[in-house]
Amino acid sequence: MNAQPLPLQNVRVAILVADGFEQVEMVEPREALHKAGATTQLVSPSKGEVQGTNHEQPADKFPVDVSVAKANPGNYDALLIPGGVGSPDKLRIDNKAMLFVHAFEVAKKPIAAICHGPWVLVETDFVRGKKIASWPSLRTDIRNAGGEWVDEAPVRDGLLVTARNPSDIPAFNKAMIDLFTSKESTMAANA
Repeated sequence: MNAQPLPLQNVRVAILVADGFEQVEMVEPREALHKAGATTQLVSPSKGEVQGTNHEQPADKFPVDVSVAKANPGNYDALLIPGGVGSPDKLRIDNKAMLFVHAFEVAKKPIAAICHGPWVLVETDFVRGKKIASWPSLRTDIRNAGGEWVDEAPVRDGLLVTARNPSDIPAFNKAMIDLFTSKESTMAANA
């Protein structure tokens, strides 16, 4: 009996985080990606380890696979940006992190961002003209950056999927996997 290939077999996903990411918004989507066959790497400006949070309280530390300074966006097929207040706020003032994200946008590779994660996309001007779900406090930033903030989840707009908060994770994971396996994503990766 032949086993069906996993939908994300041979798909490489960068997970971009800095200290202060909401742990559940990294761990659960990462597990879903692994179950679908993807390979993931934690990419971070932090060296060695990166600190997660549980509602802004320190949580577990995770080993960084690749520093953002040495990460090559061309080595990845897709990008995941977890939320939490601290991580996106640190990432958006880190030049190398912004260049890394921008490379995914330019190459038209799929991106998934949850909660405060879209803050990073505001900084790269990627939300302009797009429907975006996020934590409510980002509403004005997204609108000021030319995006349309919506209180729904998940929201898919082209090669981008976003969601509001940890309670959206099950639907976000499904939408993220659907996006990362879509013809649109595959065509962009092979272009």
